[in-house]
Amino acid sequence: MIPTQRVILGAGLAILLIITAASIGLDVKSRSDAAWVNHTIGLLKKISDLRVLMRRAESAARGYELYRNPSFSDEFQAARAGIAPALADLKRAVRDNPDQVALIEGTEPLAQRRIEIAAEVMRLRAENDQAGIAVLQGKAEGRGLMEAVMGNLDRLSAEEERLLTARTSDSRRTGIVLLGIDVAGAMLILLLVALLIRESQRARVALQSTLTETTAAKEVLEAAVAERTEHLVIAHDELRLSVNVLQSTFHSMAEAVLVIDTESNVLLSNPAAERMLLHRTGMNLGNLRALSGVFHGDGVTPLRPEELPSARVLRGEPFEELEMIVRPHSGNPVRHLMVSGRPMLNGQGEISGAVLVYHDATTSRETERQLQQSQKLDAIGKLTGGVAHDFNNMLTVISGNTETLVASLKEQPELQRTARLIDDAAERCAELIQHLLAFARRQPLEPRNVEINAAISDIAKLLRPTLGEQIQIETALEQGSMTSHIDPSRLTNAVLNMAINARDAMPNGGKLLLETHRVVLDEAYAQANAEVRPGPYVMLAVSDTGTGMPADVQEKAFEPFFTTKEVGKGSGLGLSMVYGFVKQSGGHIKIYSEEGHGTTIKLYLPPGEGMAEAIISAAPPAAGGAETIFVVEDDSLVRNFVTAQLQSLGYQTVAAADSKAALQLIEAGQTFDLLFTDVVIPGGMSGRQLAEEVAKRRPGLKVLYTSGYTDNAIVHHGKLDDGVMLLTKPYRRNQLAEMIRKALNGGGTAAP
Repeated sequence: MIPTQRVILGAGLAILLIITAASIGLDVKSRSDAAWVNHTIGLLKKISDLRVLMRRAESAARGYELYRNPSFSDEFQAARAGIAPALADLKRAVRDNPDQVALIEGTEPLAQRRIEIAAEVMRLRAENDQAGIAVLQGKAEGRGLMEAVMGNLDRLSAEEERLLTARTSDSRRTGIVLLGIDVAGAMLILLLVALLIRESQRARVALQSTLTETTAAKEVLEAAVAERTEHLVIAHDELRLSVNVLQSTFHSMAEAVLVIDTESNVLLSNPAAERMLLHRTGMNLGNLRALSGVFHGDGVTPLRPEELPSARVLRGEPFEELEMIVRPHSGNPVRHLMVSGRPMLNGQGEISGAVLVYHDATTSRETERQLQQSQKLDAIGKLTGGVAHDFNNMLTVISGNTETLVASLKEQPELQRTARLIDDAAERCAELIQHLLAFARRQPLEPRNVEINAAISDIAKLLRPTLGEQIQIETALEQGSMTSHIDPSRLTNAVLNMAINARDAMPNGGKLLLETHRVVLDEAYAQANAEVRPGPYVMLAVSDTGTGMPADVQEKAFEPFFTTKEVGKGSGLGLSMVYGFVKQSGGHIKIYSEEGHGTTIKLYLPPGEGMAEAIISAAPPAAGGAETIFVVEDDSLVRNFVTAQLQSLGYQTVAAADSKAALQLIEAGQTFDLLFTDVVIPGGMSGRQLAEEVAKRRPGLKVLYTSGYTDNAIVHHGKLDDGVMLLTKPYRRNQLAEMIRKALNGGGTAAP
């Protein structure tokens, strides 16, 4: 090899070393570009996770406002706890970008303020502070903050997506340059080979072949890398979209969904499962079963361990709409559930877990139960009516022949006494049949227009010797003439039966109140009570201060032969007769009762023709005002209804669910002009005791009481005294307005 060739070869080798070094540097840069692409993708995932946390906190806060379920509060606190760490993690991830750091630092106070507003709304909702909620909602600050936070996150995502595009393009350019350098190196090698071809033809051919193969492989590899990178970016975008859609769908489902493993551990649950079942990820269904009783759809037969949904589905048995009833030992409401299950299989076809879907059928089953109860009473009525008809036919023959037999046995006193016993028994059977006919609505009525006040006054006189001296009888009759189109004799029997039941509920004495009112049952009341036609009625109420009835007894009170009395002390036909008489007369009957406080039975009777125009005439406009009314009512539906009605009349309202919450608001300085409280409320004090306690702090307090009992039902029995104003339930808007105005004008006080 001549010196010139050596110089050229040395220079070529030097250049080749430089190209190799450049290639190595570009390869390092290519790896760095790929790392930055992965960093950007990870950063986009952190932004998406923060957005989900903010949406989850906002959704939980809204759910709590609507349903006031503690599970929503728990979900809100869990999301709230994750927001600050997510923001800090995001800030660390973009610490190399000052603009993005500044954007996140500007977003942090906005997100914190949004969460604080949501927490404040939940607190105000828990305390039922409508005024505070109205102030916050009037500012509309939360929505603006949420939009600002989401806008900042969108800008941050857009910047990262721009960087992703730029870095991907940079990576591709680096690959192209790297390929160019490789090609240049290859060409240099070709030149060096050409210089050395004289020394070794065989080596030249081999080198040329190797260079060709290397170049082709490089091109194929570069094309594959470019295609792979493009596919990864597209796949990531599609995956992110799919994940967001699936998460939104999963979290918005009304049905509860649980994903469990083979050990019954909950791997995944949606918000509905946490609300409905109180199940969360990480819990074990086996441990949770100890907290509740689980029964078949009949509510009586317990589900054996091997029949439970999780056990069945983990055995590989898919099923649809398994009906079961869950009774929590904690006293929480009973749940009626429809469950579907599917096992999950791994790649080898083995069961790796299961999916359970729960539908809450509690409301629909309760509606069905009420309908079945109504249908049962109708069916019993039809049956007893048919039986009574046949018995009357037979009793006609028995009574007629027995009467003839008694008359023909005058000369045989012993046999005549026996015949009289048969006749008395037949008479008692006839009375029993009359009661059955009354319940079946098939008794022969002779209706006419009856002046109710006069009739009740006469009946009260008849009751005094019947009930005894230990029972105090009072009447509260609305002024003016009131007629009802009914059978007067059946009315007397109905009042007598109710009075005897009231006497038996007051073994140590008490008070019986008979009262009358003109009322109008509206469309809303008719929709909530089957077989009621809206319109005017004459209301007759019979109230006692006895032991009261539990809910299960109230449901069966009108069924024939149902009685809570000892054997031989009641036939169980008294209230069923009253029920049939009222229904056959075109009226409505309702029981209001609380254990330990007494019972009120209200008969809504059809008005007489002479009173129709007076009753349905338009009521005068309700008078309102601008004062502040403090409403204390434990029933949330009633409380919301009252506050809405008062606000529509121009009043300001403050509300509390029990005496404890009311006192807390008052001790905090809450101002108001009138205390409007239910008589029986939770919290450790009755409505009367609450009023007396508040009057100690605010002398001259004005009070209006309300109760499900009728007027004066608990007078002189520790609940209300003479001179204290009471508005009975149910009441209409005009009645509410009139009584509120009277109380504000000085008519109602805490004590006489």
